Amino acid sequence: MANMMALNNVYNHYLTTYSRGTVSKYDAHKKSELRGIYNSIVKMNKEAPLYLLNVDRSSQAFAVDLKEGARELHHTIASLGGLEDDELLNKKVASSSNENIVSAQYIGSAEDNATVPSYAIEVRALASPQVNHGSFLPADEMKLPADTYSFDININNMSYEFQYNITESDTNRSVQEKLSRLINRAGIGIEAAVAESADGTQTALRLSSTATGTVGGRDHIFSVSDHRSSKASGSVDYLGIGEITRQPANAEFVINGIERSAYSNHFTLEKTYELNLNGISPTEGETATISLKNDIESLSENISQLVNGYNSFIKAAGNNATDQTKGSSLIDEMRRLSYAYKDGLSRIGMELQDDGTITVDKSACSEAFENGDVREPMSYVKDFANSLMRKTSQISLNPMQYVNKTIVAYKNPGRNFATPYITSAYSGMMFNSYC
Repeated sequence: MANMMALNNVYNHYLTTYSRGTVSKYDAHKKSELRGIYNSIVKMNKEAPLYLLNVDRSSQAFAVDLKEGARELHHTIASLGGLEDDELLNKKVASSSNENIVSAQYIGSAEDNATVPSYAIEVRALASPQVNHGSFLPADEMKLPADTYSFDININNMSYEFQYNITESDTNRSVQEKLSRLINRAGIGIEAAVAESADGTQTALRLSSTATGTVGGRDHIFSVSDHRSSKASGSVDYLGIGEITRQPANAEFVINGIERSAYSNHFTLEKTYELNLNGISPTEGETATISLKNDIESLSENISQLVNGYNSFIKAAGNNATDQTKGSSLIDEMRRLSYAYKDGLSRIGMELQDDGTITVDKSACSEAFENGDVREPMSYVKDFANSLMRKTSQISLNPMQYVNKTIVAYKNPGRNFATPYITSAYSGMMFNSYC
């Protein structure tokens, strides 16, 4: 049981600290792709020397950040059309005539581009979360007796018990701040904050669901109660967090004259657009038009996203580098990779900087595409993107390459066994604090 709890702690820490905010279809792999990854690991380690790793916390954090950063850049490039040469950087880009009302992202496939319609959207109401706003209490007082208290929060058909102590020296503010931290760290889908009155003399605990809307006809998303508390009860009524002060509500909008609703402000439309409702239409009948940008605008937008992803990776590698890592070595490698395409990239407004990053002159980029055949300038960018894909795959397979280590022995060339599990040192680092 103790080992299982330790494993859960590691898994939750990894998900909350390093995992991507959204799941990409490129996170899923076929058996053949997984077999290819395994074979690459075997080949990579077959002739690799034996070494001792530096496993201090800074090195561990750097390796984990580096691997996740490489995956992030790989997914950024893949999302701009796909992994095949014909699809790479050919992703269509959606546009909105009024981003204050609704923004959009195109999620359809390349072959559907010619048949994608435009949509006129009027937003009448945004989806809203449930809010339980506690009572305002004198900040420097406390009327509950010192004891160990607990209460239950029921959300998503799960019940979570929160236990905490109130001491003689506690005040309403200190207890509310303690509970706010406790609930936020739990990560159960509720955001807690301490609200303060205008004169600062009173405070209240405010609970808000991260989810919005009413799903399945329910009039609430979560409930708070201490009626079946395992410890002292009475704190829910005292703090006033048991009553709903704002009911959750669905988004209400009109698409091409048809009224619709959704429990979230973020949803997909006809498997073509991913929409985000940002505000209510200022006047009745006012709409925002969602459509696709033309080819030149889409190409320019794809190049900007590619550069942004590349620059983010370079900056993160530099910021996380320490004396125990080879972050500067990685940046030098990325700089040399980019320099090989310097002349071609500069022809479309992409300029390499001394720190390894790239800047884009959007006007020069658009002009390069508009003045002739786009296939030649795009070939430079595609070759560069393909090289980045190969490099990120290499980094993901062996992030320990960029951590300082001591060579212990070299293997006998041609007379050794495959050691496919050497890279498990990377995953093992996440368990060091628990084993």
